[in-house]
Amino acid sequence: MSDVVIQVEHLSKQYRLGSVGTGTLVHDLNKWWHLIRGMENPYLKVGESNDRTQKSASAYVWALQDINFDVRQGEVVGVIGRNGAGKSTLLKILSRTTTPTTGCVKVKGRVASLLEVGTGFHPELTGRENIYLNGAILGMTKAEITRKFDEIVEFAGVERYIDTPVKRYSSGMYVRLAFAVAAHLEPEILIVDEVLAVGDAEFQKKALGKMQDVSTKDGRTVLFVSHNMATIQNLCNRSVLMEQGKVKAFGDTNDIITTYIRSNQVNYQLSLLDRTDRTGSGHVRFAGFRLEDAEGNVVDCAVSGSELRIIITVTKLIAESVSIDIGIAISSTNDQLLSVYYSSYQGRYFTLSESTQEIELRIPCVSYSRGFYKVVGRILVQGEEADYLPEGIAELQVIEGDFYGT
Repeated sequence: MSDVVIQVEHLSKQYRLGSVGTGTLVHDLNKWWHLIRGMENPYLKVGESNDRTQKSASAYVWALQDINFDVRQGEVVGVIGRNGAGKSTLLKILSRTTTPTTGCVKVKGRVASLLEVGTGFHPELTGRENIYLNGAILGMTKAEITRKFDEIVEFAGVERYIDTPVKRYSSGMYVRLAFAVAAHLEPEILIVDEVLAVGDAEFQKKALGKMQDVSTKDGRTVLFVSHNMATIQNLCNRSVLMEQGKVKAFGDTNDIITTYIRSNQVNYQLSLLDRTDRTGSGHVRFAGFRLEDAEGNVVDCAVSGSELRIIITVTKLIAESVSIDIGIAISSTNDQLLSVYYSSYQGRYFTLSESTQEIELRIPCVSYSRGFYKVVGRILVQGEEADYLPEGIAELQVIEGDFYGT
């Protein structure tokens, strides 16, 4: 396709584990011996997938393995996945700061990348000198850089320090200037890793707006890595989901985020008492969860506009009676907090005398739109945490109802 500006074909990247430069001569000679005999590199057949949770039995690991996708001109493409999934390695290859082991990347146009704090800047040079240096690296003339200079400095907000060596900048100043340079020096492709998290909220908002302008107004392409699903959803029309060095899915951002969230979800079918992803003293624990409608019938989802009753079963693991404050929070699957309910907010504390008791939270009108939500629970005993499951105690599905009574 003529509008494809990034084409990734069968891209793989292999790394050798252990000390750099130790014991590689034998491997190099072995690879050379196979090469002159017209045979395949023997080390391409070994190595494990990039699963950081497993102990490696091999000296080699595939950070990326058989990656294929295309990016069109003017697209903003998100790259998401867990830590260690291969996102940064992929961007480094696309930025040409490292080379692939196998496969190829075809890039059409100038590439500006912002992969980590300090990338592309010489610490001994001033901010002014680094702007001109980066522009020259991108192939721009001095006149072109001068024309953009004032706009870059104003965007970064470092005018007072523009003639100070960047090694004296704070990390936030560093990132602001680096992003301003990358975004304003007119690259056809802008590659941004999760470095914007270093900046303050005002700068992040300004930077995200600039990336949208770069794409929609200027027709340039942006690749953006972030763990903030709301930002990815608002900024990107297509996304890549990486998992253990492979592309698990590529397509519409909403579908990709749903796939990502589903892959990270806790197994809610597991008994709450058997869950290990919890903190607290353990004196009182969540033991059960169910939903009921206004008539007390057990339901498997909530109806928007209708009453919902959340029945929580708690178990006391100590002999004496205790008074508890129980809290329930409803959040989106992107972990955006929507509602918080604590019994203490209504001046209620529950005394547990039996080993197992049920507590009911009644929501008169479900005000959430259709979709899936996460129910997070916390139990406090005398102000101290007894049980908390940050990944949620259950999943709540809300379906459309007659919210407005029309």
